Amino acid sequence: MKFCAACHTDLPKESYSKKQWKLDECQRRCKVCTSNNREVQPIPPKQNGNDQNTNEIIETLDSMCLKDVEKKINDEELFKQPPSELGDCPICFLRMPTLNTGSKYKACCGKVICSGCNHAPLYDNQGNVVAEKTCPFCRAPKSTSNEEENKRLMRRVEAKDAHAIHNLGYYYSEGIYGYSLDHKKALELYYRAAELGYAEAYTNIGYAYTNGIGVEVDETKARYYYEVIQRLINILVMHMIIVKG
Repeated sequence: MKFCAACHTDLPKESYSKKQWKLDECQRRCKVCTSNNREVQPIPPKQNGNDQNTNEIIETLDSMCLKDVEKKINDEELFKQPPSELGDCPICFLRMPTLNTGSKYKACCGKVICSGCNHAPLYDNQGNVVAEKTCPFCRAPKSTSNEEENKRLMRRVEAKDAHAIHNLGYYYSEGIYGYSLDHKKALELYYRAAELGYAEAYTNIGYAYTNGIGVEVDETKARYYYEVIQRLINILVMHMIIVKG
């Protein structure tokens, strides 16, 4: 078998004349190519699978109009944090931390503030530290008992505050802060909070169905509510990777 420089095919000896068989690979032509006056053709560069994939990727990138994309992407957009479910802190205006320990709900005014602002010292108009413990946002005095705090919480619940309703459900689920242990009541409140847009409530509902807390174990329903919260998380993550034009 020898290579024909015209048709670029490996052929047996009988496919060549004696003269062509003796020539170098870059000059050798088979009988068919010789009879058809087919000239020697340059050997095309070989491409492996990786090269082909690379070319396809390059073509795709070219079609995306990279110059236009470069104008839209900057460091601020690239490293922007995904939007928090709780938004920004109403005091320092920084993105609210994702962890529960990073924020604090205030029943007095219904605001959620970051833990930094919650623990930071308060100052009056003259720059003096305020010794009295008050809410960093509305300046309401700190509750001195569970009863007083619960009254504030119930006012927020009556105002259909989803965060307050969820917190009340948690208090019933744990039997704390003066509330009796009542898993069914807790589940009912979680449903109300979820309907009002408090995403974390879906996780608690799924957990209840997984472990049979206040309801019978139902893996199908539990999976449904876990998928709901996962979809909500995916929406938040998409905000991080999509560059808005």
